[in-house]
Amino acid sequence: MTDPTPLVAAASGFMAAKQLFAAAELGVFAALPGTSAEVAARAGLPERSTRILADAMVGMGLVSYSDGVYANTEVTSAYLAGGDGLDLRPWLAFWDTMSYPHWQHYTESMRTAKPGPFVLDESNMAAFMGGVQTYNSLHAVQLAEVYDFSPHTNVLDLGGLSTAFLTEAARQVPGLRGSFVTTADFLDMVRGTLPADVADRITFAEADPLTDAVPGTYDAVLLEHVIHRFDAEQNRTILRAARGAVEPGATLLVLDFLLDAADGRGLDPVLAGEYLVIDGTVVYPEDEVRGWLAETGWRVSEVRAVPGSPRVVIAEAV
Repeated sequence: MTDPTPLVAAASGFMAAKQLFAAAELGVFAALPGTSAEVAARAGLPERSTRILADAMVGMGLVSYSDGVYANTEVTSAYLAGGDGLDLRPWLAFWDTMSYPHWQHYTESMRTAKPGPFVLDESNMAAFMGGVQTYNSLHAVQLAEVYDFSPHTNVLDLGGLSTAFLTEAARQVPGLRGSFVTTADFLDMVRGTLPADVADRITFAEADPLTDAVPGTYDAVLLEHVIHRFDAEQNRTILRAARGAVEPGATLLVLDFLLDAADGRGLDPVLAGEYLVIDGTVVYPEDEVRGWLAETGWRVSEVRAVPGSPRVVIAEAV
């Protein structure tokens, strides 16, 4: 008989996600280590439901269990227990309260290639931005883990969504300076988000890369979460604007989710579905992005996976 385990695991994935969201919101990870009774008392939960959530997290490999005691693993200790590191609970809350219900429209979105109804107003904007910026912060930390910024002294973040990327680059390289250049509405959203330790090395400037000349000259350009928000011709325009801001030999980092079935990476098509159902934006095939780069004065040197995050296309100005 054919083993149905992969099918069952995929079909029950929505249940696993909801258990993770609940465990994070209810403080299970922050209450570890302990027995189910101890964790229940600390989290203020019934022991029955605590045992269900804790065992579910053990089954996912997110919590360990030995001699009756549950304990955080390295990943939950780092991101979900409320310690000194990057707290990803706002991102999980966003996926739980906003993305998760929205996926009820997913089949219709696949049928029509159009997003479902999505209302973003004052009542949910804080949750939306908190989740997006928290996930971006994870991407920024992970990018700095896999890419060495030390060859660069002046980095442009063009049309991006978060100052976290320049922050992590500046922390990695003490002499590095950065400029965050985008439209007025996005500048209003990110001003004041720089940590004190890098604030004197990162500047802001208003320019629309679709219509305006980019101020300054740089030795590296970062397009983080840019290309999925624009159509093909707009992306060519943005890539030309980036090329106009550097000399030959400069580096371009295009960080985004990309479709490439041959590499077997499951995260990118999942996020392609998320982008489509939420707002209709596009996760492009990698070979299409490579074509735009070749047309606009860039030569791809490498595509590098970023753990738990988008991949980064590394290119050189020609």
